[in-house]
Amino acid sequence: MRIIKEKTLWEFVKRDNYKAARESLRVWAHLVRNHNWTNPVELKATFRSASLIGGKGVVFNIKGNEFRLVVDVEYQLGVIFVIWFGTHREYDRIDVKKLSYGHKTD
Repeated sequence: MRIIKEKTLWEFVKRDNYKAARESLRVWAHLVRNHNWTNPVELKATFRSASLIGGKGVVFNIKGNEFRLVVDVEYQLGVIFVIWFGTHREYDRIDVKKLSYGHKTD
């Protein structure tokens, strides 16, 4: 799979409050790049703790659920769009179902 906006994700983990997620995100990105899921069932076989949101949305637990990563998966294109990244506490304050690619959250 190809990760869109991966550079933005790495910019996030340069910040002090997200640095602890760096290694876990490297592992996540490596796994994603080396798979080509064609449907959510295949993705869940790799990431059992991932939560599916609708047809394309997925929430990944990063670093033992300390952080959350929200993505949209375009299975037919083999692309994952990074939508949102933050701490679990920050995640609890957003409405994940209203997020979309290009959506700004502060």
